[in-house]
Amino acid sequence: MDPGISFAVLAAVAWGVYIFSLKRLFSDVSPAALTVLLNSCALVWYAPVAVARTDFSRVLARGIGPLELGVVALTVLMHAIAFVLFLWAIGDGDLSYVTPISKIVPVFVLPIEVLLLGQVLTAAQVLGVVVATVAVYVANYEPGHLLGPVVNVYHSRPAQFALLSAMCYAVGDVGKRVVLQEIGIPTTLWVPILLVGITLILLPSAVRNPPSLTRRSVPRFAGVGVIVAVAEHTTTTAFAILPASIASPIVNTQAVIAVVLGGVLLGERYFRLRLLAAVMAVLGVTLIAL
Repeated sequence: MDPGISFAVLAAVAWGVYIFSLKRLFSDVSPAALTVLLNSCALVWYAPVAVARTDFSRVLARGIGPLELGVVALTVLMHAIAFVLFLWAIGDGDLSYVTPISKIVPVFVLPIEVLLLGQVLTAAQVLGVVVATVAVYVANYEPGHLLGPVVNVYHSRPAQFALLSAMCYAVGDVGKRVVLQEIGIPTTLWVPILLVGITLILLPSAVRNPPSLTRRSVPRFAGVGVIVAVAEHTTTTAFAILPASIASPIVNTQAVIAVVLGGVLLGERYFRLRLLAAVMAVLGVTLIAL
């Protein structure tokens, strides 16, 4: 298997475990505050890696112009805005309608990368992207009207927020590919840049809704912070090697892993549907890897 695809699969597993951990351990913490605390813990864990493995002299010698700096800032901003839009969506709408829409990021990544960056994919890879994206949709879908979440976009503000969130994540994913491949920022430098950037943007909201930390909760934040650090590193490595239109659908199968874990360990509903999504996700990744 291509190393980039291997890292993307590892990233999907890490993010899936992360999502599952959030449901189990932090249901009483506001999303913005939770993200700030976990990103801060991840930064502490990742700092030695960044310092030891980043050639700062080479980065400084190469330099970053205003345009490149703008792409970096836009990429970080798009990830933060996407997260805020998703929070608005789940705050005002039915989770079963909102979540499937917010996870169709690869649908937008593919045309953006093909049109703006001239990316060329094989027919099998395009089919794999479609299958993996549908798998993510199915994983988050709850039985009812199959296209209900999509139809709801036309008259539901939360659904519209979710769609905008997916679009912003798509721009962020393509920007991440440009930052890592075209601009050439090292993987070990990009991870702390992204973590710090998102943390600073979400900090005002986190301060308005501070969590109540206890001696018992600190190890939880530290432990999940390790998962975030691993997930960000493997995700960044995948985007540094692969086209965004390939990396994004694989990494986004994290939702499939999270719901399958929920079905196996927590006995959550619609487990057969989740298993179908898992099979589709494996099929999609296999097609992409051909």
